[in-house]
Amino acid sequence: MPDSTFASIGLSTDIVRVLTAQGIHSPFQIQTRAIPAALAGSDVLAKAPTGSGKTLAFAIPIVQLTSPGDGRPAALVLVPTRELAVQVTEVLADLGRAKGLEVASVYGGVPIPAQAAKAKRAHVLVATPGRLQDLMDRRMVNLDAVTILVLDEADRMLDMGFKPQVDKILRRVSNKRQTMFFSATLDGAVGELAREYTNQPVRIAAELPSEQKPGEIDHQFVAVTADNKVDKLVELLQEERGLALVFVRTKRGADRLAQRLERHQVRAVAMHGDKTQAAREKALAHFEAGKVTTLIATDVAARGLDLSDITHVINFDPPEDEKAYTHRVGRTGRAGRSGTGVTLVLPDQQAEVSRVARMNGQSDAWEETGMKSAAPKLLYSGRKRGSKWGPTRPRRKI
Repeated sequence: MPDSTFASIGLSTDIVRVLTAQGIHSPFQIQTRAIPAALAGSDVLAKAPTGSGKTLAFAIPIVQLTSPGDGRPAALVLVPTRELAVQVTEVLADLGRAKGLEVASVYGGVPIPAQAAKAKRAHVLVATPGRLQDLMDRRMVNLDAVTILVLDEADRMLDMGFKPQVDKILRRVSNKRQTMFFSATLDGAVGELAREYTNQPVRIAAELPSEQKPGEIDHQFVAVTADNKVDKLVELLQEERGLALVFVRTKRGADRLAQRLERHQVRAVAMHGDKTQAAREKALAHFEAGKVTTLIATDVAARGLDLSDITHVINFDPPEDEKAYTHRVGRTGRAGRSGTGVTLVLPDQQAEVSRVARMNGQSDAWEETGMKSAAPKLLYSGRKRGSKWGPTRPRRKI
């Protein structure tokens, strides 16, 4: 439907007017495919990557189908991270003003009482699973009136271990509801969850708009030692570049690395779950504006981060598995721009990182390093948390 307009796919005049005022004139592929099905009341399973326009694909139907009612949430959007909760809330709030809808966010890192008070009376609620379950257990929020339920980035929610909370929340929401899943994949655990909680869903797949498709990424694997690892990072950060996102394994490691870089006259800011929400937002704002060009983050803190100006992703600590590698390095090379993904590899990490490289189609880049390659076995199969560098022991090599 190349000539589709928002009006032609069923949007109300008020919402079209709001979108036009924001400079949004024509729908992306995911919006063209998902919005009519959602407006018809169907359950939806949408496979769509970050940057495809999926937020509007569910935000528009939520606003059009929701009316100010009795002061309880009528629509619920579950998201994996605080940062994504903030982004989705802003989109919904901008659209919802046209109908007088109140939109509230629920996520960790901020005081519960004020957050719960807003959530209790909101028409649309955007929440991370952990904090929402906490409020439900305290009887501070009521989901009985929810008729529209959206799981955004469902695959990341499950990867982060939120399935128990998601199950509990979904069982507390009325079965007489419309359910929509938006995810980068609908296979495996996400597919099982969708089969359990949807009813004859409309299946949709969409690609990135042409102007948002990724550019070429230069994948590099660099051998380091414990003694020269920080020096090598400093060397990389001193090269000509744009924004650099540096991944570490732990929250303490992020703070410690930022301090060590400061001693090398490299200004960096750390972002992780122990920071207050205000501190996280400030760090991200400084990074996005280019006031600080190096952001050090854990995997959890960086989820939902979508900036086209990130030219370098550096894995100071190697990723847990091939999926984590894809999500990390995929933060660069956005919107058709080229990017660089660098992984620093200690001697005892070479065998396992070689597997990650091979699983992501980077065998040639790995072979060029001359580092040790592992036998072709998938060490990470079925493991959700922990790694050789994480809190749980690695599997015994056979």
